Amino acid sequence: MGKPILKTTIVIALAALFSIYPLVMISCSRVQHFELSRFIAPETCGGCHDAIYDQWKNSMHHLSQVDSLYRAAAFHYLEGLTDTDEIKEAESCVKCHTPVGFFTGFPKTVSQERDEPGRVPEIARQGIQCDFCHSATGAYAVYNNQIKLDPGYGESDPGVKRGPFGDSKSDFHKNAFSKFHTSSEICGVCHDVRHVVFGTKLETTYEEWSKSPYNSSNVKEHVPCQGCHMYQRPGVPATGSTSRPKNPGTAAVDGPHREHIYTHYFVGGNAVIPPLHDDRVKADMAVERLRNAAVLSIDGSKIGEGKIFVRVTNTGAGHYLPTGVSDIRQMWLEVVVKDEAGRTVYTTGVADARGYLPGKAIVFNTVFGDGKGNAVGNLAKAREVLRDHRVPPKGTLTEAIYLPTAPAGKVLVSARLLYRSVPQKLVDSLMGNSIIRIPVIVMAEARKTLPR
Repeated sequence: MGKPILKTTIVIALAALFSIYPLVMISCSRVQHFELSRFIAPETCGGCHDAIYDQWKNSMHHLSQVDSLYRAAAFHYLEGLTDTDEIKEAESCVKCHTPVGFFTGFPKTVSQERDEPGRVPEIARQGIQCDFCHSATGAYAVYNNQIKLDPGYGESDPGVKRGPFGDSKSDFHKNAFSKFHTSSEICGVCHDVRHVVFGTKLETTYEEWSKSPYNSSNVKEHVPCQGCHMYQRPGVPATGSTSRPKNPGTAAVDGPHREHIYTHYFVGGNAVIPPLHDDRVKADMAVERLRNAAVLSIDGSKIGEGKIFVRVTNTGAGHYLPTGVSDIRQMWLEVVVKDEAGRTVYTTGVADARGYLPGKAIVFNTVFGDGKGNAVGNLAKAREVLRDHRVPPKGTLTEAIYLPTAPAGKVLVSARLLYRSVPQKLVDSLMGNSIIRIPVIVMAEARKTLPR
């Protein structure tokens, strides 16, 4: 009687094993590998797509691998780690920042990128580029660059390039319409990041959009990432608070004239890095975008009790303000209160001569923890979210300002919403004082005279 039971048990166990085998294969296939020769250099694409290439050049996508602040931070945060799980996270940045290199075998880790810079192929130094994006067919999951790729075989056999048009014709490569390329998911594969071991949500730009009013089931009200970021061009910030006119033109030399050509400036809020590569245009566009993202209002109804309220409303961003690596992004309120004689009676958020913020500034950010309630400055150590104080899309946060004493007369309240991509103090600690001065952008401001 024992043998049949044993035999049945073995059969069930084997069946269970083979039933999960396909899942294991799916998981493994998320890390695809390709020969470097299968990818085409961006300059080749620029031969026909000249205007699009010029827009992409020195964009944050193009500069993702050579971005000096990214490299300084990535190399710094890897130092001193001893926990294996934390090291795995710190090593993983290359998957999004150097994608062609990662998917072709080098660099697979940040330490390889740091220790053997000469081995990084030139095409991999080009960051997030034409052939990488236009070889995409979908995603296994919309985070940590779990993208599905189907590149061709180099310039001799470039294969299919996918995009927003179904009637494109080319003598060089095949073309195909891709719904994926017109959806927010293609952006989300890199703009949502989770800790590779702990699963902590480190960046949630795509998730923020997916839960926002911009992800409407009403086609007329639905605005994907591309609806703002690939409509923008100089003088047209194309945010949720401005018009987003179409960009008529041609996608390629001698191509058909179309109602809208998606722009490829890929501008967010970074006004720091493009100018280091002699590109002021994209920095100015970043400022334009930031200045059309939020508004401030001042409520003095409780001034008699020594209280002022400043409201911050996200009018233009389809994600939280700020977004991305929101533990580092620095968006804060600067408030100055003066009496009738012009004397300053209260301030908050006023930076010192070095550009450093006071400890009690009202900052909109995310704070990560070590799993025991202690704040951490290194994302590799992030086991929990301790605080998420940011402004949701079309949402408002109200900040209370408490004056030391109730004013005896009228007061003038000046409030500014300020932003910089990274704190000056952190940059100075990573790169040395005065190496890079981080510009502070005024996103919004308000002034109001309040009676006693």
